Amino acid sequence: MLDDRAQLLLKTLVDRYIADGQPVGSRTLSKAAGLDLSPATIRNVMSDLEDMGLIASPHTSAGRVPTARGYRLFVDTMLTVRRDELATFNGVPPAPLAGERPRQVINQAAQMLSSLSHFVGVVMAPRPSSVFRHIEFLSLSERRVLVILVSPEGDVHNRIIHTAVEHSQAQLQQAANFLNANYAGLTMEQVRERLKTEVDALRDEIAALMLKAVEPSPDQPPEQGEVVVSGERNLLSVNEFTHDMGHLRKMFDLFEQKTQLMRLLEGSSQAEGVRIFIGGESQLVPFEELSVVSAPYEIDGQVVGTLGVIGPQRMAYDRMIQIVDITAKLVGNALSHHKA
Repeated sequence: MLDDRAQLLLKTLVDRYIADGQPVGSRTLSKAAGLDLSPATIRNVMSDLEDMGLIASPHTSAGRVPTARGYRLFVDTMLTVRRDELATFNGVPPAPLAGERPRQVINQAAQMLSSLSHFVGVVMAPRPSSVFRHIEFLSLSERRVLVILVSPEGDVHNRIIHTAVEHSQAQLQQAANFLNANYAGLTMEQVRERLKTEVDALRDEIAALMLKAVEPSPDQPPEQGEVVVSGERNLLSVNEFTHDMGHLRKMFDLFEQKTQLMRLLEGSSQAEGVRIFIGGESQLVPFEELSVVSAPYEIDGQVVGTLGVIGPQRMAYDRMIQIVDITAKLVGNALSHHKA
């Protein structure tokens, strides 16, 4: 779409604007690009780039700034990150993430992303394990039972179920004993399938209770991994955001509610390597001023979560790719160690 000269000028303009945050004029562009071109020639190329929607001219300046479309072309065709840069932070090997529990690793990763990028770090924690080590039932009232599940990692999950008939505590204990003796260590999906054919020996109401306990809750969404966010206040120092407090409030609402972030990160987990969303491209983070750089992380070769950096369009994408890629590897390594 662009000839070599136009590509070089666009790349130079994006690089200068990312570095300085100021609209780039023809004179600055000519010096930075190292091309022996007249100011008139550069203005003509700039005009063509503007007509293509790749750059724009703010009302207060004669210089130009990249548009979301310009950033996208820059990222897709002009940005290069060497493989050796994806192993170190500025030539220094990163220290491994450490924590006694997976949650501590996730928190450290979010803080690392935020501190290195100076923007917002987000990490989607692995989905809670559907495997149970131990189950207990506690009668709450006539037909309400508290189900207590303990995962192999020691995490405790509670839910309330409503039963068709009332159960005594002795009956609840009988059901829990049967599940713990026969199904501990299996996933809920495996337990559901086996219960359908293996509980004939039990009384019908006890069988119904156990099936109810391991069925997904109809009035709750599927269990999801938690999104940990760090560094939201960094956006307060970004010039592009401080001029519109209404937009800033909406962004903070986004980080507070986290639902859209969850969907964005879940979508990113389906792709290999680093993904970049510029402006409103993701449709899940619908802010033209924001960009997202994300990557999945793996445990034993299986993608279990996603992490990323959220910041202004004017960010050093090559450095963000480096930060996100390295952090994803660190999280995967640390969580694999916990699993082992």
